[in-house]
Amino acid sequence: MTYLKTPLAGFIAGAALTGMLAAGNVEARELSFASGATPNSIGSKSIEVFANAITERSGGDLTVKPYMQSLLSFMETPPGLRDGMADFGAVLTPYFQTEFPSTIMLTELTMLLELDDISAREATFAFGGAISEYVFNDCPECLDEYTNSNQVFLGISGSTPYTLICNKPVVTREDIEGKRIRIGGPQWARWAQAMGASPVSMAVNEVYEGLGQGVLDCTAHNLPDLTNFNFIEVTSDITLGVPGGIFGGIATHMNADAWKGLSAENREAVLYGSAAIIAELARLYVKEHDENRQLIEDKEDITVHEAGSELKAATRQFIEQDAETIATRYQENHGLERSGEMIAEFRKSLNRWVDLVQDVETGEELQQLYWDEVFSKVDVNQYGM
Repeated sequence: MTYLKTPLAGFIAGAALTGMLAAGNVEARELSFASGATPNSIGSKSIEVFANAITERSGGDLTVKPYMQSLLSFMETPPGLRDGMADFGAVLTPYFQTEFPSTIMLTELTMLLELDDISAREATFAFGGAISEYVFNDCPECLDEYTNSNQVFLGISGSTPYTLICNKPVVTREDIEGKRIRIGGPQWARWAQAMGASPVSMAVNEVYEGLGQGVLDCTAHNLPDLTNFNFIEVTSDITLGVPGGIFGGIATHMNADAWKGLSAENREAVLYGSAAIIAELARLYVKEHDENRQLIEDKEDITVHEAGSELKAATRQFIEQDAETIATRYQENHGLERSGEMIAEFRKSLNRWVDLVQDVETGEELQQLYWDEVFSKVDVNQYGM
């Protein structure tokens, strides 16, 4: 073969090289991620991990640009994703009963984790795997809801278990009667009523003032929120062991058209990033839970209590009965004919995942477990297409 060093040969060679480079980078694109989370929060830190994982897995074909509290608020995210205003979004599913009732029903079941003697780490790690696996594989009703909203489900994570953060001691069943407790979901509202307390619906940014001025006696929240929202400044007593359950609706969704526009290889990269983000969310919640657990033990102006045996027993009894309440409520209000069957199946999934995470300690181990057990098994040629 003769290599011609002529202007024409150089032009041909250059054109061929340009064509090869273009072909190799034909799908290079920047994808937007909208979130209502504040900068430097658990949410924003997790999105950074998501973006890095996708870029690495796609070989640089995909990059992700986060928009924190700028492109879409939490309440604007599902319709914004539907309309293509962002490619990815952080969706707090419990706030959207009409759009995602099947998934929300599953997130109301997190108090079932309190029926096993497990740690905050085990509860948080297990939930993300259990619900993500169930929605992908066993909940066609869930997937239909995402399709109807022009979105693709990419996984869910959750917080650490809820405690009572109060401005007075609440330890016994008698203590809790009549107390005004801010709640963040219908399951906790039903629990408060069952315990004789008064549930209060209040925006989270109003809770600090509510506790400080005595409008609230307690708020049901996870320990990381003690410092995330500065509740620690207006808290005198914390009761561990009740009500339990985690906020389990921290989901990642993608615009369906953007998903379909990716190659199969890059859809796989997005799923790899999805395993990373739910693992990082769980890891950071557990990390801050442990740090704040030590913090409140060291603070002289906060008393840490363990819920009394009678209050714990009443809570366990409520949890068992509430599973039936949830099934009936979603069947009657949202037409979920399989609600009872779905709850029974999901309970088995939760139990399986509690066993799976027993020896998982690090975020890297959790991400690998999520990838191996759930996300790597999604058929990118069929899912969401």
